[in-house]
Amino acid sequence: MFVVGAGLSTLETAADPFLSICGPPRYSEIRLNLAQAVQGVGTFVAPLLASRVFFAHTVDTNAGLKNVQWVYLGVACFVALLIILFFLAPFPEITDADQQAVETQIGEHSADPGPFKKQYNLFLGVWSQFCYVGAQVAVAGYFINFAQEAGRSSSEASDLLAVAQGLYAFNRFLASGLMMMKAFKPRYMLAAYLFLCFVFSVAAMNTSGTTSIALFILVFCFESCCFATIFTLALRGLGRHTKRGGSLLVAAISGGTVFPPMMGAVVTNRNAHVALAIPMMGYILAWVFPIYVNFFNKESMDLHRNTDLNVHHPAEKSLELERGSSVTDKPATSTVEHTEQVVP
Repeated sequence: MFVVGAGLSTLETAADPFLSICGPPRYSEIRLNLAQAVQGVGTFVAPLLASRVFFAHTVDTNAGLKNVQWVYLGVACFVALLIILFFLAPFPEITDADQQAVETQIGEHSADPGPFKKQYNLFLGVWSQFCYVGAQVAVAGYFINFAQEAGRSSSEASDLLAVAQGLYAFNRFLASGLMMMKAFKPRYMLAAYLFLCFVFSVAAMNTSGTTSIALFILVFCFESCCFATIFTLALRGLGRHTKRGGSLLVAAISGGTVFPPMMGAVVTNRNAHVALAIPMMGYILAWVFPIYVNFFNKESMDLHRNTDLNVHHPAEKSLELERGSSVTDKPATSTVEHTEQVVP
């Protein structure tokens, strides 16, 4: 498990910042949300697989790990195919100088982000990511306990988790589509979605039965775009500090090791409904960042959102090439004509 965790953390450290910066800056949130939505499909399939393999009534509990060895072997083979794909695919290297040049073209102030210790937008984003991921992992980790407490069997609870994860993935696609519209700015979406996570977690705590499960599933729905949007908004304006900032944001997922044990302790000593207070506090603490970007740093956020950098660049480049070739052809033609006139 340590080797798997180390590999996943390395992959995420490289992949998330790359997706955020490899394209037009105005679409960075959309790119990462779409990628996370595809990942969400896996989180939808996994509980269904677990309910059929791990929690099936026909499983021989005395067989131990033999019940799941083929599942893990299949995952290992798929990862091996991914390794080959990444080895063969040509990925460009993005340097700190490239990122600084992007900020210069966007034209934010003097394009100098200043020293790393003054990147307050990044530090608040890291804090928000830490608290949000902690809450998200806690909610997903104890959903089955919550559903069983509400009267469902372990297999039914696993299926309900699949429904929740499916809605989670669907809403990532939906959020990406909404962000394509000018009115739905990422900073607005983040503030609204985190607030609704808080609202529905409080509602789920204070209800029971099927109603509480439905409200709990709505928490998953509004968690959908939070991770990717926090990540990309926190990277805006960093320039030469972008790679370093990306590594800190990925490290912030360590919040997933802090909140679940606290929630587990409350589940053990009280119940899962009361334990929802732990992720609820995480959503509140994470809301510091959307407050900052909506009231104190909105000019920088909107500057990156409204820029046309790299949006029309390919068309303009091809037009320039066409003009260049036409200019090059004219002297050659006139030279030929002149030669024909001189030759008797």
